[in-house]
Amino acid sequence: MFHFLKAPPTLPVNRDPEQIRESYRYWRIHLMLGMYLGYGIFYFSRKSFNYALPAMLTDLNLSTSDAGLIGTLFYICYGLSKFCSGIVSDRANPRYFMGLGLIATGVINILFGLSSSLVAFALLWTANAFFQGWGWPPCSKLLSTWYSRSERGFWWAVWNTAHNTGGALIPLLVGFLVLHYSWRIGMIVPGVIAILVGLFLCWRLRDRPQSMGLPSIGQWRNDPMEQAHEAIGRGLSQRQILKTYVLGNKYIWLLAASYIMVYLVRTAINDWGNLYLTEQKGYNLLQANSALSLFEVGGFVGSLIAGWGSDRFFAGNRSPMNVLFAIGILVAVGALWLMPVAGYLLQACCFFIVGFFVFGPQMLIGMAAAEYSHKDAAGAATGFIGLFGYLGAALSGYPLALVMSSWGWDGYFSVIAIAAGVTGLLLLPFIQSQKYQNPDQCQSTPSL
Repeated sequence: MFHFLKAPPTLPVNRDPEQIRESYRYWRIHLMLGMYLGYGIFYFSRKSFNYALPAMLTDLNLSTSDAGLIGTLFYICYGLSKFCSGIVSDRANPRYFMGLGLIATGVINILFGLSSSLVAFALLWTANAFFQGWGWPPCSKLLSTWYSRSERGFWWAVWNTAHNTGGALIPLLVGFLVLHYSWRIGMIVPGVIAILVGLFLCWRLRDRPQSMGLPSIGQWRNDPMEQAHEAIGRGLSQRQILKTYVLGNKYIWLLAASYIMVYLVRTAINDWGNLYLTEQKGYNLLQANSALSLFEVGGFVGSLIAGWGSDRFFAGNRSPMNVLFAIGILVAVGALWLMPVAGYLLQACCFFIVGFFVFGPQMLIGMAAAEYSHKDAAGAATGFIGLFGYLGAALSGYPLALVMSSWGWDGYFSVIAIAAGVTGLLLLPFIQSQKYQNPDQCQSTPSL
């Protein structure tokens, strides 16, 4: 690893309690603001293609299968990058790792907007997927080291709404740019924004509290569950941690399987929703993208309620909220599919409700992976389940396009309804999981 990308060393704690308290208060807020802005803009440079797609299909005479192929290549590469980047990010400095990744995605968006061939689109968007994988793992590392177990549900939920803020703004931005200028401008402008915010992240983000001469978050907040988690597997090498607490952890594998289903539903709605509204319901692109923005708004609200509720009502146990929200996904998708009245307002409300229920498990499962694994493997664990999540997202690309070619939109909704139901079944076993109380219990009975 390049020297400037390496995580800084642990420094001795040499401050008085008041200085420590002020440092924690200052950096917890500023790091959250930086992560929130940065990850939201990652969505600008990730989803620009999807919202410019209808205009691209018309302008360049591309087919739906061409678009599905580009999407599938993106999600496969992004999933692989997320896992590999997760392993690297656990030993990297988040400020440069995340910042440089965002700058690279911005440059690729600009190049995409200047291209015209299917081959160039596929190559550039696959390269974009590689650098998009540099966004999530540094955030999971910072969230796991600056916020303790008893409060993390709320803080992780707040950060997770960056998905929804970015996802809600980008269709409006691209829709406006495409409508008044062209799809090329709709790709270039998000790229420029990503470069500027990436430079900001390189300036403002930091690494773990211990690298700044502060005690660990478990010690500072005197959180017994967090201290127990910090005590797991001390002295193990990175290879041993990865083998034991990620690749050999049955809980992580079960979470990964459920993530496939959640991401299939989420990405199918996100990527094909505007095409459904334009082709099937006859709305223009700006109307369709505006309705789809409510999917992200619903996710914003749902993430906050899911994270806050898991802290407030279930003492940090993520399982009950996960199962409740999984049931909600199935009901909401069924309503969007089978609703007898198809007015624009009702369609938009259905997108809001689906987003509300989808983003709860999407957020809680990722947080659970960090809490089930070793403290120094948060990036690897979340990156590992992210790999499986984006295998599910890849299924929503070319494979789902083939289903739609044969069975139309009924086939589309059938697939995502089945995926929603399977999500709930995979999460049911976690209802019986127990909260760990000491380091010896952490490995045998971790808590979701």
